Amino acid sequence: MKLTIKEIAKMAGVSPGTVSKVMNQTGSISPDTIKKVKKVIEDTGYQPSFSAKALATKKSNLIGLIYAGEVHVEFNHPFFNQVINAFKNTAGQLGYDMLIFSNQTFSMGKENYVARAKHYQLDGCLIIAGENIEEAIHELDQSDIPTVAVDLKLNGERSSYVMTDNEKISRQVVEYFYLNNIRKVAFIGGQINSDISNVRKHAFIRAMKDYGMDLKEEWILHGNYFEESGYQLMNELIHTNSIPEAVYAVSDMMALGVLKAIKENGLRVPQDIKVIGCDDIEACRYSDPSLATVKQDQLKIGRLAAHMLHDLINELQVQNSVLVDPELIIRDSAKK
Repeated sequence: MKLTIKEIAKMAGVSPGTVSKVMNQTGSISPDTIKKVKKVIEDTGYQPSFSAKALATKKSNLIGLIYAGEVHVEFNHPFFNQVINAFKNTAGQLGYDMLIFSNQTFSMGKENYVARAKHYQLDGCLIIAGENIEEAIHELDQSDIPTVAVDLKLNGERSSYVMTDNEKISRQVVEYFYLNNIRKVAFIGGQINSDISNVRKHAFIRAMKDYGMDLKEEWILHGNYFEESGYQLMNELIHTNSIPEAVYAVSDMMALGVLKAIKENGLRVPQDIKVIGCDDIEACRYSDPSLATVKQDQLKIGRLAAHMLHDLINELQVQNSVLVDPELIIRDSAKK
């Protein structure tokens, strides 16, 4: 028979509230009482139920993981997979489990993250941003539920976000090409309405102008962050009347497609066209040639997101936003 917190309290000769405080390491309790309660818990193998723990502490120690947007990020996406692993490991150390949202018609035939979070008594939510963010995300942002997003700006009173400094990403790429006497650079971005891609695109255009480099409208292209997209766009670019000296793709997946298209068309990387991607996924090290990229610190982003959400849950002061510095990593695809 499964024991209740009241039965544990009776066996230890204390109140249920004292048992709760011992389990959650809160309140002022004598060492002897703590020892006595812990012995009863150990002897009986007591495990509190979800509802008992939530009622006793007003916290479930559960965090909701939301893959947001009409174009969802997949579980196996190399960049976000590493971010989520870092978040999961840090959140686990802080005492949280995770619940992944999967049912898109949870409430009244539509997505309702606020209702779902309250239904499961979640302490907070982590948002991993895709494209074309749905209205339900903005409703969650403006609610009283602690929420942290990766790659999506939030402005709610109990919200915050963390992302790489996307303007610095593009400026580092353009500056590298400028310093190596490369003036003709093409840009391959994500969807035309992608917020992150557009920040990188506008920063790229500004940097190109600042350095007086050759900026052509037909060299600014939009895809969807995946390899096939980079492959198709690079094929189109090669078959125009003007070919750039270098290509900057806003994701490594697209950059890998770019490498494939260049080689299939009889051109060489980096001799004929240099290529730089973004993210520094594992495949960059093993592509042929190895892919130059701008590293986003996935480990740091995931850990920051976990600590920021933990602080929001505990009503501590948290910055509205944190920007993580990128790092340009030059490999064979962009060497002189």
